[in-house]
Amino acid sequence: MTKAGRYTSHGSYKTFQPRLLSEPTDIIDDQVSILLADAMRYLGELNAYSQLVPDIDYFIRMHIAKEATTSSKIEGTKTNLADVIQDDDQSLAELNSEQRDDLEEVQNYIRAVNSAVEKLHKLPLATRLICETHEILLSGVRGFTRAPGQIRKTQNWIGGGGDISTAAFVPPSPETIGDLLSDLEVYWHNDTLNVPVLVKIALCHYQFETIHPFLDGNGRTGRLLIGLQLIDSEILTKPALYISDYLERNRASYYDSLDRVRTSGDYTQWVKFFLYGVVETAKDAKETLQAIVKLKETYTSHIHASSLSRPRQEKALSLITTMYGQPIMTIRQIQDELGSSWQTANDLAVYLKDLGILSEITGDAKNRKFALIDYFDLFNKPRRNHE
Repeated sequence: MTKAGRYTSHGSYKTFQPRLLSEPTDIIDDQVSILLADAMRYLGELNAYSQLVPDIDYFIRMHIAKEATTSSKIEGTKTNLADVIQDDDQSLAELNSEQRDDLEEVQNYIRAVNSAVEKLHKLPLATRLICETHEILLSGVRGFTRAPGQIRKTQNWIGGGGDISTAAFVPPSPETIGDLLSDLEVYWHNDTLNVPVLVKIALCHYQFETIHPFLDGNGRTGRLLIGLQLIDSEILTKPALYISDYLERNRASYYDSLDRVRTSGDYTQWVKFFLYGVVETAKDAKETLQAIVKLKETYTSHIHASSLSRPRQEKALSLITTMYGQPIMTIRQIQDELGSSWQTANDLAVYLKDLGILSEITGDAKNRKFALIDYFDLFNKPRRNHE
């Protein structure tokens, strides 16, 4: 089995120096080939479907919000998806300071994804883009004092609290990070390698997490990079895959698989675990889009069959389209979206509730919120763990 790296002693602790990705790594397992074929098939179906679905960008907002929520949850935040999409002053006022901090971290993740996807049109997927994305991720939140957007110049470690001598893992020394990141870039952009793209993405994720190039936010940045690599390699045209949900539900196996590479050189186990996640996530994302299309058809038919006038039907359809990106709204937000009076917005929301399209979720006569609940539940449904 290939040796994954070496340990260097620094007195009371040892750093792990990973082998360069440019050095050949054997991934030998019949199951890997099967998983690769399945993963590429489901990703191809997801990508094709995402290009055919009308209003796809509204749905992508929910995919990104889901990814941001679960990726941040791995790091200990307790924000849920409903918190993220309730973008109103009343909802914010109901949160305590810790909850607001958690929410801001998730919102930063959303900003970072959107910025990075946009920049991919003009910048290569390299250290500069990674650093700019990391700066957005940590801007104004916990960790903002830990050099956002800057490659670390001091030693960091994982576990052990404030004592590096008892750390569970100590990443490479800071003076070696530049060479390791350069190797990572060269490996990713080397099209002459006879390595399937998804295997390259899996190995890049392992290597990035092992390098741990920042003082904080490495996990979130590394998971965010998976989606960027899928877009950069033109496997996906939209960030429609949220693999953090799979990784969060299988957190112990996720960390164990990464550690097995470092301790025993078992790259194959990590690649298999990663590919299982891609297969499950891509299949689920495609099925979610299919369910959305059916739900959208149901909403449209209900509105066209209703007693609303044609102009009111158009307003209702426009509102529902907006709610695909923000499925929980206050009457005030509905009013702003429609450009109408408060009474008109309230009447339409109540009417759509009676049609079974919206659900009133607060019970507050003064500050009611309405949810496109069946749609929201498609993104918030429980999923089983990997076995």
